[in-house]
Amino acid sequence: MKIIIVGCGRVGAELALRLYKSGHQVVVVDQNEEAFHRIDPEFRGRTVHGEALRKDVLDRAGISEADGLAAVTNSDTLNAVVAHAARTVYNLPMVVCRNYDPHLRGMLESFGMQIVGSTAWGAQRTEEMLTGVSTKAVFSAGNGEVEVYELSIPHAWHGRLWGDMCGGLQGFLPVALSRAGRAILPTLDTVLESGDLINVSATFDGIKALRARLDSVAEA
Repeated sequence: MKIIIVGCGRVGAELALRLYKSGHQVVVVDQNEEAFHRIDPEFRGRTVHGEALRKDVLDRAGISEADGLAAVTNSDTLNAVVAHAARTVYNLPMVVCRNYDPHLRGMLESFGMQIVGSTAWGAQRTEEMLTGVSTKAVFSAGNGEVEVYELSIPHAWHGRLWGDMCGGLQGFLPVALSRAGRAILPTLDTVLESGDLINVSATFDGIKALRARLDSVAEA
């Protein structure tokens, strides 16, 4: 794929190297020429010095032949404008926009583009790590609105049904139950065993409710 990265801060520089090492053709755009020094010397893609809002700069970056663009500067406004232009003017099939300020996320979502909100997602993950000792997130979709969590069944739940654990709760769906190296799709009648690993797809509120249900029996 031919990918343009607008912004060569820490995120842009790391993204450029990762994409290049994955075999993609990468062009990095930044108005500060010094920013290109952040890129690892292993990177062999192109860099374009200039303001990304200018048509001639995007043309030099090869936007008319690009497959995707990531706007990852530290300016939400700049990211929004560049990403919106990439979608509506140049018709790029894949555009990703970085969101720095959570209060501006609604504005970015109104453009209908893929958003990565590192601030909100990082805060949520930190909260989960501080308070969620019984579960851990193994996959995150979108900006963390839905994640896949792995739960380890404690001894207090041995012999109980999956339906007992999830009954009456909302905000999550079972993905798989792993036992002795084999996985199954759990049903409400599945009998749990101590040490089972259950993966659930859940919102943050959903996993909080499930954790509370899990801990309520463990503490009884």
